[in-house]
Amino acid sequence: MCSSFPAAARPDPGRILVAESVLSVETFAINTEEAEMTNLQKPSPMPFQKYKSFFDRIQLDMSDRTWPNQRISQAPRWLSTDLRDGNQALIDPMTPDRKRKMFDLLVKLGFKEIEVGFPAASQPDFDFVRQIIEQDAIPDDVRISVLTQAREDLIERTVESLVGAKMSTVHLYNATAPVFRKVVFGFDGDGYDQTRDIALRGTQAVMKHAESLLGDADFGYQYSPEIFVDTEPEFALDIVGNVLDMWQPAAGRETVVNLPATVERGTPNTYADQIEWFCRNVPYRDDVAISLHPHNDRGTGVAAAELGMMAGADRIEGCLFGNGERTGNLDLVTVALNLYSQGVDPELDFSDIDEVIRTVTYCNQIGVHERHPYGGDLVFTSFSGSHQDAINKAFADRERRAAEAGVPIQEMEWDMPYLPVDPKDLGRTYEAVIRVNSQSGKGGVSYILKSEYGLDLPRRLQVEFSQVVQSRTEEGGEVTPQEIWRIFSDEYLPTDTSDDVWGRFRIQGLRTASISGEEVDSPKNTEMIEIDLVVDGQDRTYESRGNGPIDALVTLLTEQFDIDIRLQDYSEHAVGTGADTVAASYVELAVGDRVLWGAGLHPNSTKSSLKAVISAVNRAVR
Repeated sequence: MCSSFPAAARPDPGRILVAESVLSVETFAINTEEAEMTNLQKPSPMPFQKYKSFFDRIQLDMSDRTWPNQRISQAPRWLSTDLRDGNQALIDPMTPDRKRKMFDLLVKLGFKEIEVGFPAASQPDFDFVRQIIEQDAIPDDVRISVLTQAREDLIERTVESLVGAKMSTVHLYNATAPVFRKVVFGFDGDGYDQTRDIALRGTQAVMKHAESLLGDADFGYQYSPEIFVDTEPEFALDIVGNVLDMWQPAAGRETVVNLPATVERGTPNTYADQIEWFCRNVPYRDDVAISLHPHNDRGTGVAAAELGMMAGADRIEGCLFGNGERTGNLDLVTVALNLYSQGVDPELDFSDIDEVIRTVTYCNQIGVHERHPYGGDLVFTSFSGSHQDAINKAFADRERRAAEAGVPIQEMEWDMPYLPVDPKDLGRTYEAVIRVNSQSGKGGVSYILKSEYGLDLPRRLQVEFSQVVQSRTEEGGEVTPQEIWRIFSDEYLPTDTSDDVWGRFRIQGLRTASISGEEVDSPKNTEMIEIDLVVDGQDRTYESRGNGPIDALVTLLTEQFDIDIRLQDYSEHAVGTGADTVAASYVELAVGDRVLWGAGLHPNSTKSSLKAVISAVNRAVR
């Protein structure tokens, strides 16, 4: 229970009636004055009273709803309306070339139902439908759909556009909501009879012209009680029932009833209630596909669609990346990849998401936002240091587990912090997963150095270098992998031959020898180095002994230059393969009262380790 309850108002466990899911009002009574003290928000000056709640518009008792207990375990039927609803929402409608590119993309992605236009609305739409039919551009397993209003002249023109199509559907709609019946059309009384008559006359006209013009082709019918969410549920059911009685659905006779959230009105659960109620009561249910057409006015179109599927819908209509009127239609990419992220086959292929984005951007002349789910440039990117650290560790753990199991890493279960799907599944690389700015921490910079340059920094060096990066990015902005590498090189990597001065010391040449027998003057002096150093710009050669090359160099620097040096840690690993392999060495030194890291890269591992020592010393004494 919430610990912020005052003692007198904390729940008494004996008062909670769990079996009946009833909680005593007295139990959770909170003193009004106390609530006002914790909520500092003030009334808004905005005129919210002018808006009517969804629950005041639509009366529907769904206390016995079942959709909350359902799971989505398979993909719905998909219908793309990019070429109709999406196209009509563009400032500059698609040219014939752009329409064809969009159509071909939809086919390639796996859509089997595509709404290709509004043929009676414009000559370009009519011509496009004729073009894809006459050029045999429609695969045999793809059904095209065309939209029409319930007027006979428009219906005849619409059906004419489909002559020669192997599988086609005419989608008829008429507005059924009260404000349209009373205000837009000016019907008398409740307007039920006039609205029903429009739907029935339209259905009759579709059947008549399809019979005379399309012959034995596979022809289907779709009806939409437009503005379904604002229509009284009983009237929506009545008008659909009358339409279906006229059309006579049957097995093999394509029949779709579409339930549009033309303007999104309520929270997604209210849409789900409407869908479940309708699915329970609609006649011919076994022979009718219930389709959803959510819009996104409240920003919850995806949630409404998902709950609508749980409520019994069979098909989903929408556009790629949510293009459409106002705030857009339902985003089919997001719904499909949401399924994918739950282990459900979406039956659409988004394995090259960037190609989809390029085509959609070209066809719509509208970009995809950087934060758009799954498709945006930044959606797999973390700038936060704690996020980067978690991702970095999870990638390393995944690699380890794959190696231990002896299976390809791509076959491992995906269980990664902050990444709902594997970017590689969508054709993305891991390069953009972690990007660095002034908010980033050790996880980000270390991930970049490992993934881009093969350097696996020890943990304490990660911490130190992240502070170096942050000190150089205080003005803000992103730091590219190339800039991170430049910062790392400038800070840690001394060069052998560069004219640029990098600290007091620079290794020019190195010769090593093992000491044995009588030459050993101490148990610790088993290795000798002869090293050519550039010291403050002067060439010098020194000899030194130690229990290894690193110890010998530390001894040399301590004795010859009076630098207090103590070795704290050392590690190395290979970078690259074959003839291109180099050794990466990392040394942690205590130099005086400071602890600093150094790094070295060289094909010879001994020289790499000594360069790392010089790196740390130079950083301390420069």
